[in-house]
Amino acid sequence: MKIKELENKKVLILGIGREGLDTLAYLKKVFPKKIFAIADQKEELDNKTKKAVIGMDLFLGEDYLKNVNDFDVIIKSPGIPFFRYKDKLTSQTELFFDNCPSKIIGITGTKGKSTVASLLHSMIKGSYLVGNIETPSLSFLAKAKADDIFVCELSSHQLMNLKRSPHIAVFLNIYPEHLDYYKNFEEYFSAKKNIYKYQSESDYLIFNPEIDPKTKANKIEINIKDFANFLKDNQQFLEITHIDNLIAVLNVVKLLNIPEKEIIKALNNYKRLPHRLEFVGEFKGIRFYDDSIATIPEAAVYAIDSLGDDVETIILGGLDRGIKYDKLVKRIKKSNIKNIIAFPDSGEKIVRNIRSRIYKVDNMEDAVDLAYKHTTKGRICLLSPASPSFNLFKDYKERGDLFKGYVNEKAKS
Repeated sequence: MKIKELENKKVLILGIGREGLDTLAYLKKVFPKKIFAIADQKEELDNKTKKAVIGMDLFLGEDYLKNVNDFDVIIKSPGIPFFRYKDKLTSQTELFFDNCPSKIIGITGTKGKSTVASLLHSMIKGSYLVGNIETPSLSFLAKAKADDIFVCELSSHQLMNLKRSPHIAVFLNIYPEHLDYYKNFEEYFSAKKNIYKYQSESDYLIFNPEIDPKTKANKIEINIKDFANFLKDNQQFLEITHIDNLIAVLNVVKLLNIPEKEIIKALNNYKRLPHRLEFVGEFKGIRFYDDSIATIPEAAVYAIDSLGDDVETIILGGLDRGIKYDKLVKRIKKSNIKNIIAFPDSGEKIVRNIRSRIYKVDNMEDAVDLAYKHTTKGRICLLSPASPSFNLFKDYKERGDLFKGYVNEKAKS
């Protein structure tokens, strides 16, 4: 949908969080005299949001959806499980893709997309980093030019109803996730496939072979052999992220003809994103790592693989979504992990068949206390929950921040 098509339409912005506010701000600049409607489940808005929505029609609280049928276009924020009126539905991502004159590189996958997006942004001079990585895209649209490059991290929610695909698509991996939102794994996978579904023969898809895509685009598999010499000469970069993620990045920059010296410079300067195997520090001889973003067992397995035999204590568990933890249990049994600090509810399920020392806790302060008490000097304590945080914490960020806070606080005691 072209932006100009909204001029004479009744438009509802569904969800007034970070992305909804960005959408409203952009549309108010394009149509300064137009009144938009806002619908949100929140009963109360914070002061910043109240100021932004002055003069707009508001529908808040329990009945926020009751008037949706009165509108011609509904711009839905990601994460709102609302799929009726599909003929009226669009999103910020769809508006951006339909109106952006620039080249778009889109990255998706269950895990690793934020790291890959930020790495690419650091290597592609003058590029813009937008999307799920906390930078809404519409605010960039007014100044976007044909020779610009946008690196866009795309969640399944943003891809759900997308009808255009990026020029270069990167599909890293797929694991069961967000099954409290989608009907089943197949629906979740189907949403992800939109990243390449509408590509043409002039586009490119970089993908994990497990995806097995059917597409018109030029297909490039993520294959370690393609960059064997580079990896042999630069093994220090394997610590930055999963090797498949690094290969995906190298494939993209190869397509863009970025010189190797620029790639190496960007990798040397790269700092891990917060809560993604982030080194917190060494205190009282113990090295602490925050991997709170690990909300599925595969991510925790990767964390253990990355840090190796020095991991002696792991803090895991959280919201139980009914998924299987067999791979993680098997990996822990093969490791040198002696102490498992388990949060409810999934933590209890994970440790059921493990004979390490088990400590059950329901708050982060106790977890960190136990980590200091039972981890040997020279070894690692790893927070890698393998589960969502919502039963005990606001989100994975709060969980990771609390971990880092108590680690630092108790280091002084």
